[in-house]
Amino acid sequence: MEPKVAHHSLLAVKAAKKPSKLKTVAALVRKDWQLYSLLILPVMYLLIFKYGPMIGNVIAFRRFMPGGSIYGEKWVGLHYFNMFIHDPAFWNVFKNTLLLGALSLLFTFPVPIIFALLLNEVKSRRFKKFVQTASYLPHFLSIVIVAGMILQLTSVNGSVNSLVEFFNGERINFMQRAEWFRAIYISSEIWQGMGWGAILYLAALTTIDESLYEAARIDGANRWKQTLFVTIPGILPTIVTLLILNMGAFLAVGFEKILLLYNPVIYETADVISTYLYRVGLVSNNFSYATAIGLFESIIGLILVFSVNAISRRLTDRSLW
Repeated sequence: MEPKVAHHSLLAVKAAKKPSKLKTVAALVRKDWQLYSLLILPVMYLLIFKYGPMIGNVIAFRRFMPGGSIYGEKWVGLHYFNMFIHDPAFWNVFKNTLLLGALSLLFTFPVPIIFALLLNEVKSRRFKKFVQTASYLPHFLSIVIVAGMILQLTSVNGSVNSLVEFFNGERINFMQRAEWFRAIYISSEIWQGMGWGAILYLAALTTIDESLYEAARIDGANRWKQTLFVTIPGILPTIVTLLILNMGAFLAVGFEKILLLYNPVIYETADVISTYLYRVGLVSNNFSYATAIGLFESIIGLILVFSVNAISRRLTDRSLW
């Protein structure tokens, strides 16, 4: 029994000497306080402009009156949620948002992956750098400039209609035709985000071990099979992570671009939740109703993130948490 008692006593002494997690964190902060001090401004920004405004979501359940309390005057419960459930206009914009979100996920998400894989096969460094630089530039253009370019190109006298006329077609006023809006919006999103979105995948490609390609070549794998069985599995964690993050913004279709492009004639396909919120909340001053719709949109996004994360963990053993 004595050795066991001595062993337990030794463990107790070690546990007493082991510093607490709080003391460990404090020691790390004291050691690298210069680095941790750089977090002060970002954390303050998040607290003030991201987490602080969340308190205002309470007016989704209270009647807000301009000039009164910023947290509403009277508790109305789920009144505003019931309003948008029975609002035909809301369900039309909800449908448009789902369709644009699905089309964006279907087309704009895989294009940067394909573009990065193609760039990875380019042997000329000079040509590769030129293509990369040219593809990055649209991302840095202002949304106002991009919207102006789209309106000019698709106008009746624009370049697109000139090309249509060259092939014996009739000129079309694209931005007055609701059926053309989704194609124009998705095309502009691909053009603007393709190069910038490929950066992370190009970085992930550099981490793949070259010995895997050598082993694949020894086994007789051609370039296509090397891409399929070595390259894609190598960047799969990056793909999964970005897919989960994109699902969180599934309903947050680009507000600025749509607001600059759409008009009442094409509301049928162009009006989305964010633009509807703008008109209901800021133009019509119905802040409580707009907050209820925004809260509903955020909850749907949260559910999508958790769902895709769980599916990814089950199917690929990779997830954010």
